[in-house]
Amino acid sequence: MSSFFDALRNLKHSGPMPQACPACGSVRIKQQGSLNGWLLPPVYACQQCGYVGNLVLELEETEDDEHK
Repeated sequence: MSSFFDALRNLKHSGPMPQACPACGSVRIKQQGSLNGWLLPPVYACQQCGYVGNLVLELEETEDDEHK
């Protein structure tokens, strides 16, 4: 149970994760609309490949990224 609380503590203190397009992997993805994410599910649009949808990839830092 303590690992569950540790995970919650880490989520609480971490900032927003970078997002990427699930179709092409580009990080040039933006949330569309003013009501999305509040009243409606968020809709994202990729500026590189044209993907539009509700799903995005959240990128996490790895130990290799921290040492660069």
